[in-house]
Amino acid sequence: MRPQKSRPKDKDSPTSVTLSVRIQPRASKNEAVRLENGSLKIRLTAPPVDGAANEALVKFLAHAFSIAKSQVEIVSGHTSRDKIVRINGVSSDDAESLLLSRDE
Repeated sequence: MRPQKSRPKDKDSPTSVTLSVRIQPRASKNEAVRLENGSLKIRLTAPPVDGAANEALVKFLAHAFSIAKSQVEIVSGHTSRDKIVRINGVSSDDAESLLLSRDE
């Protein structure tokens, strides 16, 4: 039996952040709004038909964080307005500061 080689831990691996968001499809424009309870609401112009709103959400978040669309993943809520989204390559501090700056 061969001993397994230990893999070095990659210190430069991208971090990820998980967001709980509420989607409002068919809005007049694409924008992120922080609600009074601290949660995040994202308004999208796309209709909630055939995954169009999900695709618009991925594009919106990728553009907002200046990352590739492949870095944004809808973890749960594919057919719901309430979604959990994982964004790879962004730290939680970066995400919070970016979202707070967009509210001003």
